[in-house]
Amino acid sequence: MNSLQILSFVGFTLLVAVITWWKVRKTDTGSQQGYFLAGRSLKAPVIAASLMLTNLSTEQLVGLSGQAYKSGMSVMGWEVTSAVTLIFLALIFLPRYLKRGIATIPDFLEERYDKTTRIIIDFCFLIATGVCFLPIVLYSGALALNSLFHVGESLQISHGAAIWLLVILLGLAGILYAVIGGLRAMAVADSINGIGLVIGGLMVPVFGLIAMGKGSFMQGIEQLTTVHAEKLNSIGGPTDPLPIGAAFTGLILVNTFYWCTNQGIVQRTRRQKAWRKAKGALLTAVLKC
Repeated sequence: MNSLQILSFVGFTLLVAVITWWKVRKTDTGSQQGYFLAGRSLKAPVIAASLMLTNLSTEQLVGLSGQAYKSGMSVMGWEVTSAVTLIFLALIFLPRYLKRGIATIPDFLEERYDKTTRIIIDFCFLIATGVCFLPIVLYSGALALNSLFHVGESLQISHGAAIWLLVILLGLAGILYAVIGGLRAMAVADSINGIGLVIGGLMVPVFGLIAMGKGSFMQGIEQLTTVHAEKLNSIGGPTDPLPIGAAFTGLILVNTFYWCTNQGIVQRTRRQKAWRKAKGALLTAVLKC
């Protein structure tokens, strides 16, 4: 394990924690609006950064990158069509949510239908989050950290034990800053982490091309565009995991469900006072393009 890697990781994590605590120490998390909506005191860039970090976690950085390597760049359709559905959120869904003064999607469904509907949707959302979303995020995050820091080798434990240990630690870290600090803490932390994500995200292809070119960045680009030119194909064929036709049919529906009804997404967009302009969601749509 490289000591510089450990120092940079721990240092950046502590920096995020300290800045987040300093920013949210006076926030009222006792009320529903203060806890779930951060008192609607956040600016559009902070909301956009929080939305990006909510969407771009390890399942994208690890899973989507791996799928792009395997089948080509057609998987970018997930991100491109997100811009369209974010406009739906800003112009259609969000004004209706806020006009009724609701804090969560189940609140909206209870008002629209009845309490039984709310309970059913609550149950479905909890099951989907606990079975489909969180395991993937925690597992891919644990894989990434174990690959970086070789936890199993350092602690002399098996690979499986190292993954379980990292999964537990990641879960506890999420609880500390999400449950205790509310969504304002998450937004502030996401904004700071966003800086690291941009820098790190730009460095990944640079170092990857240098490695592909055996020490030469330009040779890496030449090899990518000649030897592996098929990897740059963004138009999915009929047998592709994401055919081009799906971008105009089912993919729009799936992304509308994610961006317009996802609990974490909607709460983040509602934390802005000037909600009629929905600047946070629109700025995120620009970033997605």
